[in-house]
Amino acid sequence: MALFQISNDKITIQVDSIGAELKSLKDVGSGREYMWNADPKYWKRTSPVLFPLVGGVKDGVYRVDGREYPMGQHGFARDMEFKLKSQVAHEIWFTLESDRETMDKYPYPFQLELGYELSDKTVIVKWRVKNPAKERMYFAIGGHPAFLCPIEDGTKQTDYKIRFDVKEQVISSCLENGLIIDKNITYTLQNGILPVTEHLFDGDALVIEHDQAHSVSLVKPDGTDYLTVEFDAPLFGIWSPPQKQAPFICIEPWYGRCDRAGYEGEWKDREWIQVLDAGEMFAADYKVTV
Repeated sequence: MALFQISNDKITIQVDSIGAELKSLKDVGSGREYMWNADPKYWKRTSPVLFPLVGGVKDGVYRVDGREYPMGQHGFARDMEFKLKSQVAHEIWFTLESDRETMDKYPYPFQLELGYELSDKTVIVKWRVKNPAKERMYFAIGGHPAFLCPIEDGTKQTDYKIRFDVKEQVISSCLENGLIIDKNITYTLQNGILPVTEHLFDGDALVIEHDQAHSVSLVKPDGTDYLTVEFDAPLFGIWSPPQKQAPFICIEPWYGRCDRAGYEGEWKDREWIQVLDAGEMFAADYKVTV
């Protein structure tokens, strides 16, 4: 385990080699921290990468060519030691490669690279997934960054709001026991704004699919945005631990999600699964601006 830091004249980040996890994002001028501190009282993580699974699989197992494999929620990369690949003033890259341990859980060779680039007051979080094998591979990948909310002294989370880059509504798929069920909730927006209510996360994460929005901001009580996440991902989650009033909110760009309740099919046929042919590379990113 090692902690790495890069900075520009506006922001500083720290990244842990375990999971290549972003642990800190600070404003240089004010010293203000934007990331959750991983207090296990609420949630022991800050910004894990979700690979090769986003969410969970039914009964903790999935099938490849009829054989069952165990897989915990959000995959295994978040708990593994990444190697430093490169580091310059404003950009840092880490890498993780398949090994005997991963092949027991996930029968696909892979190379996973995570990068962080600083540009003004923006962190660009970059993913590269490479298939070094001669056979097709299937995977999911996602982010799970947790941002402080409330962020100002003397305020509470229900004083805050969430702003989307759509004006009228977002429709969330619903979860039950960590799996998607055949039920949706429509959240009516006021000029793109959704209030953070005491019970917003009682049903677990909001799961917003099918390219409904591509920019999500956290909004202070005075109506100003203090953090924005931008992404091209086709679906995303918004989460805070249910019924805990935890002092953070996650905005999570995803290329994949949990199983639908009752799913008994193969890994390759899961909804939102990503596919790489032999020698191909998947590349995506998301941006966090403060």
